[in-house]
Amino acid sequence: MRKLILLGTPNMGSASSLHAFLTGEPVVFRRIPQEVLATMPSGYQLFPHPLVTWLIDVSGNSTDDDLFDGKTWRRYRWSIFDPVVDARIRAERGADATAYVAALQRYFDYRLERARRFLWAMSTPEPSTPIRYVLFGGDCAMTPARLALEMEGETPVARLRPDAIIHPVPGVRYDELMLEPGDGSVTKPSLLAREALDPTVPQSEDSFIPIAYWFFLCEHHARLTGNVSFQDNLLNVLLTRNLPWEMQPASK
Repeated sequence: MRKLILLGTPNMGSASSLHAFLTGEPVVFRRIPQEVLATMPSGYQLFPHPLVTWLIDVSGNSTDDDLFDGKTWRRYRWSIFDPVVDARIRAERGADATAYVAALQRYFDYRLERARRFLWAMSTPEPSTPIRYVLFGGDCAMTPARLALEMEGETPVARLRPDAIIHPVPGVRYDELMLEPGDGSVTKPSLLAREALDPTVPQSEDSFIPIAYWFFLCEHHARLTGNVSFQDNLLNVLLTRNLPWEMQPASK
């Protein structure tokens, strides 16, 4: 194998996927609740990479909260640590509720640590390999890049988009802090395995994938596979035997 094609892949994670863990994932006319999402191992692997700034306060300052530490989730009362979610679980489980909640919380902590290790493993430089990555993605929609933490009374609430903030602080450019170009779900920097949108910012040596080239489309994440330009370029890279990055420059 000489080439690996990634389509809309959140190489540095997705703020939207994280937010779904906090509020539930809408599906058609219903919503997958937090306690169900918490049982899905792959969901944790979509969280923002440990290198990425994933949370700001309403004043626009980044926080130093460790997303992959269960103490953070307990402190903010997120997901299964939300009293409302906890009460719902206990009502459904009945007699074994206490034992089940304790087991679920242990599982949650375990999956957080597994996700941390997974994300580091995926971004660690590989040994010398001929495989190169070809990236396809969208970059025409302003996409959530980080969450904003706002207090509702005594309850900390994570906002996904600037227009969800109830009491914005005057002068704080939430759109610039919370949104970046992407496909609506995955940001351009995440696809490129970069910490920052600014191309002049050096890429971290702790985040590397061997990219041959990338191709961007004006398409939403859920419709990328049906995009004609993607299909055309995908066939081209799959059927081309002489890969551009393997060809020697023409002699003068």
